[in-house]
Amino acid sequence: MITIRHAHDRGHTRKNWLESWHTFSFETYYEPKHKHFRNLRVINQDIIAPKLGFGLHAHSDMEIMTYVLKGSLTHRDSMENEAIIQPGEIQIMSAGSGVSHSEFNSSQTESVEFLQIWILPDKKSLTPSYQQRKILKKENELTLVASSLMSKSSVLIHQDVKIFVCQLSAGHELDYVIQGERFIWLQIVKGKFLIDNELVSAGDGVSVSALEKIKITALHEGELLLFDLS
Repeated sequence: MITIRHAHDRGHTRKNWLESWHTFSFETYYEPKHKHFRNLRVINQDIIAPKLGFGLHAHSDMEIMTYVLKGSLTHRDSMENEAIIQPGEIQIMSAGSGVSHSEFNSSQTESVEFLQIWILPDKKSLTPSYQQRKILKKENELTLVASSLMSKSSVLIHQDVKIFVCQLSAGHELDYVIQGERFIWLQIVKGKFLIDNELVSAGDGVSVSALEKIKITALHEGELLLFDLS
């Protein structure tokens, strides 16, 4: 079964420095039909104005991943990590037993746009950790960026999940075989696609269950994230 969560149906928050779209329930936005998908708890598409951002705040027992679409995001945390996250990179912070961090747009003139993704970990009170990797994208292929097994090109995530980035040229088709009783979430980053015969575009999310395979067809050059979940 394929179910589409259209971009225009997401929750929306606007502040003087932040605009955010919520795929799942988040803070003051509550949608009982869209609280999570399996262990995927949050997908927020955030735009932060120049020179502003999220001040120091705490998290625990959550795998927090950042995927920058435009601009650059400055990260600082209580583990003494300080980094700039840019397009073409993947970053994950395991909040574990507790960590504080801030996220700022250090640009004086340009906004930063990114996806913030939260996944529930397989254990509580893990030791907090931070990872950041450059994504070695290959056009028209799935690129693994996060899984329960860390490699030189992917980050470790404490959950039975594989996360792929997929960049397809116009007209290209890709089949994804679903192993066993797994569940798939597709988050469309840019472009237009057919997922089997369902038309989706930037900002849409697609849940897939009880299927053995899906066909992904790019109608224009596009990019998406694929989550393979237990």
